[in-house]
Amino acid sequence: MYSSATSPTPTVTRTALRPPTAAGSRPGPKPAPQGRPAPPRGTDSRSTDARGQAGRTALGLRTPDPALNGGAPHRGPVARPGVDHRMLRGRSAQPAVTERIDPAALQTPAVRAALGNISRICPAFTPRQVLREGGRHILVAGTIGRTPVVAKCLAPQAVRGEQFDQLVADFHHEVAVYRAFVRHRPPVRLPRLVAADHDRCVLVMERIPGRPAARERHPVNAPTPGEVRALLAAVRTLNLWRPPTDVFHAPLDYQLEIARFHSVGQLTDRDAGDLRGLMHGLAHAPLQLCHGDALLSNMLLAPSGPVLVDWEQAGWYLPGYDLAMLWGVLSGDTAARRQISQLAQSGGTLARDAFLVNLVLVLMREIRLYDVPGAGEEQRIMIRRLYDDAALARRAVRAAVGTR
Repeated sequence: MYSSATSPTPTVTRTALRPPTAAGSRPGPKPAPQGRPAPPRGTDSRSTDARGQAGRTALGLRTPDPALNGGAPHRGPVARPGVDHRMLRGRSAQPAVTERIDPAALQTPAVRAALGNISRICPAFTPRQVLREGGRHILVAGTIGRTPVVAKCLAPQAVRGEQFDQLVADFHHEVAVYRAFVRHRPPVRLPRLVAADHDRCVLVMERIPGRPAARERHPVNAPTPGEVRALLAAVRTLNLWRPPTDVFHAPLDYQLEIARFHSVGQLTDRDAGDLRGLMHGLAHAPLQLCHGDALLSNMLLAPSGPVLVDWEQAGWYLPGYDLAMLWGVLSGDTAARRQISQLAQSGGTLARDAFLVNLVLVLMREIRLYDVPGAGEEQRIMIRRLYDDAALARRAVRAAVGTR
C-alpha cells in the first residue's frame, strides 16, 4: 500500500533540507459566515534559488562538542470560522447570543445525533454554529447561559468505521487528559473543561477566541517569526513541566514503530539498526511530557497568547517529539527549522539523539499518510519534499551513531 521508493541520492555538500522548488497552491480557509472576509494569505516572493541556499542550514545538526551540554496575533474583530469576533473586542463585550444560526447545518442527521448526546450532559447548551463536520469529529459552537463553549463529539461515520476502537481510545484519553489538567494545572493555555461524557464520547470545553496558527497540516505560508517564537515557547514550557508520572502514559512504542516502518520497506536494514543503536543509548534517558500532535492547526493564536487544543496524543515521549513534529510540517520556513534544531541540541547529546529518533519516525508517518495512489501534483510535490527531509534525517542519524 505504501511506496517503498527512496529519495534521490543527495550531494555530499548538502547539510540540510532544501525547501520545495514548487510551492503549489493550497485551498485557503473557507469564507467567514458573516462580517468582513478573512484577510488573504500572503505568498512567498523569494526565488527558488534563494530559498534553496537558505535551506541548506535548516536542520543544523552537527557533531556536538564534548563540552556542550512575536508578531502578536491579530486582535481585530475580523470574522473567522469558529471565532466569536465580538469576544475579541474586550471583556465588556457580550457573549454571542445573537450569533447567526445556520438551521440547515444544525439539522443534518449527524449533527442532530451529536446534539442529542450533548444535551444529555449539558441541557442548557444552545447550539450556534457547526465548526467542523468531518470524518472523525463534529465540533459545534454554542453557549451555556452566557458562556461560549465548544462541544466535540465522535462523528457517526467514525463509529461505523474500521478504526472505531482506536478513535474511541483516543477520545477517552483526551477526556482523561482534560480531567487530569483540572487537578494538575499545566503552565500553558488550553481550553477549560466544562463537561464530558466518557461513554458517549462527548467533550464540552471553553471556547477561546483566536485563530489557528495554520489551517493545513503542511501549511504553504508559515506564521510570522514572532508567532513562531511564541508557539515554540509554549511548546517548550509544556515539555519542561514535570507533573506526577502516574497522571499520563507513554502513547508511543518506539521499538514497535521502528519494526513497523522497517517491515513495510520505509526503513532500510541500516536505518533500523542506526535507530536501535540510538535507542540503546537512550534507554535511561528521562521522558518528556509532550502534546503528541503539535501541528500548527492544533494551536490557536489568541489575544492572551498561544492556546494548545486537541490533546488526544498527549503523554510521555522521548525528548523533542513536539519539536520533531513542528520541524516536519514547517518545511517552507528555514528560520523556524533552525530555531527548532538549536532547541533540540541545547539539551546535549542525549536530547539531540532523542530528537533525531523522533524526527525519523514522524517523517516516516507523514510519508505513509501522503504517499498513496492517485496523488495529485500538489501532493506529489509534498511527497518529494518529505522524502528529501527523510534522507536528511537519515544522514543526521548516521552521523550521530558515528560519534557514539
